[in-house]
Amino acid sequence: MPDNQTAQNQTNGTSSITLADILVTLGALDAKRAEQVKLAEIQSGSPQEDILRKGQMVPEEKIVQAKSQLYNIPYVDLNSAPIAPAALAALPSEVAERFKVFPINIDLRDKSMTLAMSDPLDLSAIEFIEQKTGLHIKPQAALAKQIEDFIQTRYTGSLTQEVTAALKDVTPSEQEIESLEKSKGGFIREEKIAQIVSQILDFAIKSRASDVHIEPEERLTRVRYRIDGILQEKLSIPKELHDSLISRIKILGGMKIDEKRIPQDGRFNFKGSEAEVDLRISSLPTSWGEKIVMRLLKKSGGVPDLQELGLRGRGLKNLEDSILRPHGIILICGPTGSGKTTTLYSVISKLNTSKVNIVTLEDPIEYKIPGVNQVQINPAVGLTFASGLRAFLRQDPNIILVGEIRDRETADLAIQASLTGHLVFSTLHTNDASGALPRLLDMGAEPYLLASSMTCIVAQRVVRKIHDDCKEAYAPDPKIVQDIQKDLGPLWKPQGEVKFYKGKGDPDCGNSGYFGRVGIFEVLPITEKIGKLILERASASEIDAQGKEEGMISLKQDGYLKVTEGITTVEEVLRVAQE
Repeated sequence: MPDNQTAQNQTNGTSSITLADILVTLGALDAKRAEQVKLAEIQSGSPQEDILRKGQMVPEEKIVQAKSQLYNIPYVDLNSAPIAPAALAALPSEVAERFKVFPINIDLRDKSMTLAMSDPLDLSAIEFIEQKTGLHIKPQAALAKQIEDFIQTRYTGSLTQEVTAALKDVTPSEQEIESLEKSKGGFIREEKIAQIVSQILDFAIKSRASDVHIEPEERLTRVRYRIDGILQEKLSIPKELHDSLISRIKILGGMKIDEKRIPQDGRFNFKGSEAEVDLRISSLPTSWGEKIVMRLLKKSGGVPDLQELGLRGRGLKNLEDSILRPHGIILICGPTGSGKTTTLYSVISKLNTSKVNIVTLEDPIEYKIPGVNQVQINPAVGLTFASGLRAFLRQDPNIILVGEIRDRETADLAIQASLTGHLVFSTLHTNDASGALPRLLDMGAEPYLLASSMTCIVAQRVVRKIHDDCKEAYAPDPKIVQDIQKDLGPLWKPQGEVKFYKGKGDPDCGNSGYFGRVGIFEVLPITEKIGKLILERASASEIDAQGKEEGMISLKQDGYLKVTEGITTVEEVLRVAQE
């Protein structure tokens, strides 16, 4: 992209905006440096782009973004763009390498291909590719390094490449699309659809995904994976294959393939190249067709212990002391997806011996634990948390796990069970530990019973861990250090220059810089003073203040401590624990 085009624009009187000006608006360059760059351009005759690169004034990514704005061409980050296997099949890798381009998407209806280019103004490259593919090219600006990496990885051995191979035999031609729309007849080979489903699931296992979303849109079907708690779009599939794909999954899950008007649930086992998983399937009718979400539950790997989850120090000791008591209620709090069930399983595994009778009531049972009597609730036949808990009390239990306290009846039964000598574990959807007590009081629990039955409350979130293999140190903004110092107080005494860490991003972590997850916790033991506050129906803020006075470390503090130790990043802690 010759930057002297900007100079031409100026003489023609069409525009006075230059690359340096756009970089100033993007916050990548200060105004003073921008004026120096413009002056250097006039003095040396070199384009601004070359001057910026030579002086290493701004990151390459910002230059490409600014150029895309200057020439009104969309910018694309390939790491977050879904790649259509059909587009890869349409453009040979030799052509992609020769012109430093990467195909993102293809639309057979309007005969177009979206193409990431390191130089989107290279008209000769666009003309050659249009002749080669017979498609109209829609260029987008992308980083040259990203394009090279994607040509190397996506053309040679990944989900996209494997699905591309299967798609070659099943992607319909234009004539077939027309005939399909007229007749709705099937011409797609079943074994190839089965192969695509297998590749999608195998990739989910390899990438440590917890969920797979298959979502229909107007012109294509996108496949997203929840990896380390974040949804990532990895694939787009021609819309014409959507019904066949959904039917295959519904057959595997034992669901009705002809029923598309109501949500359905199913489950099946899948044995991939690396592991075997249980899959829970949920279908949902949407405006563009049925959406499927598959949750992956590993059959092997065991339950992590409390320290592996991220509990340590005083919080770990308080929880361990509480679970060793013979009776009382221990609550785990947090929003959906904050790892509450995993923590409960970890505690149950720790207590699981032949000397105690453990019964659990779950919705659904996520992991099977040998030696534990696990029951799945079934409201359709009257087996709810409340009715199941009532039945449990006649089963001579020592330890009872109730998946969730949702109503007054369950809360009352849990309190009664703890007062009659049972150890009760459950979860509650509150944001922090102190908020659990007012919530139970709002449900109608009696303060005097609650004060004597409650033992400990744990609140938690999960944050992504920095990937060790691409970890690098950096000097944080002084204001951030100041904020963390204020939050942590005497818990953190930095020595010398403060260094935090982040992941640079590599193929192993999907260029995210994160690999795996760890919990951040606040553990509130119910002491005598907190018991008095319960009797007085004190607010959550009063209970929280008392807990902190007695040494409780808050969620945010625990997160920040893990930042100072190089386990996670400031952004992750603020993402999950910012009030």
